[in-house]
Amino acid sequence: MSIPGWYGALVALELLLAVATFAGLRFVRAPYGRYATDRWGPTVPARIGWLVMESPAALVFAGFYLTGAHRADLVPLILLLLWQTHYVYRAFVYPWRLRGSTRMPVVIALMAVAFNLLNGYVNARWVAQYGDYPARWLTDPRFLAGTVLFVAGLAVNRDADRRLRALRAAGDARGAGPSQRSTGETAGSGYQIPHGGLYRWVSCPNYLGEIVQWFGWALLSWSPAGLAFAVYTTANLLPRGIDHHAWYRERFDGYPTGRRAVIPFVL
Repeated sequence: MSIPGWYGALVALELLLAVATFAGLRFVRAPYGRYATDRWGPTVPARIGWLVMESPAALVFAGFYLTGAHRADLVPLILLLLWQTHYVYRAFVYPWRLRGSTRMPVVIALMAVAFNLLNGYVNARWVAQYGDYPARWLTDPRFLAGTVLFVAGLAVNRDADRRLRALRAAGDARGAGPSQRSTGETAGSGYQIPHGGLYRWVSCPNYLGEIVQWFGWALLSWSPAGLAFAVYTTANLLPRGIDHHAWYRERFDGYPTGRRAVIPFVL
């Protein structure tokens, strides 16, 4: 099956966005979460922002998948299931587990929507239309290794998020005060030093897990769209992880010196 030139241009656009995103985030902290600010214009509750910006990844992927010639084939159906395992949770479950009353600039949510429209389309179109996935692909070493990475990255991401939620809940219940700084809590913020799991080695195992997960996707789908997404994910999360690591070290006395930002023992 021939692949239209415009499809390749869209994949190339995603790679260019990765370069631009990485460069931009080395100079500007994306203003959501702990860096939330109203300097970027109107804001919405973070829960609504996450729902709005992540739901297109699930819905657009499903919609374009259903238009593909291979939508009923076994392997594409499995790839659909893997994709939706991440994004149904991220769009429709994760936002309602957020604690606190933080807000997100509308422009950030809209930028994420635009990216997810592009990314959902190019990945769904490859999986259900342009990709070649006979049943024997399920025993191919690339699929098997990619699936292991995908599942492992998903597990690391969920475990890290769970630990952060538990810490924030404990901080909300106890209340933060100046005297708690030495025990690992920033006064008045509810933020604490996370421990356990891969937090032993990195400040942001949730980001590490997501990067590993999408490189697993690139491998198991063996697609240019998957690779572009993995590169973009790295370009987006690695700078933010570096910023988080610096934020922790600035605000907590005795922050573990052996931790790296995202990649154990490296960065």
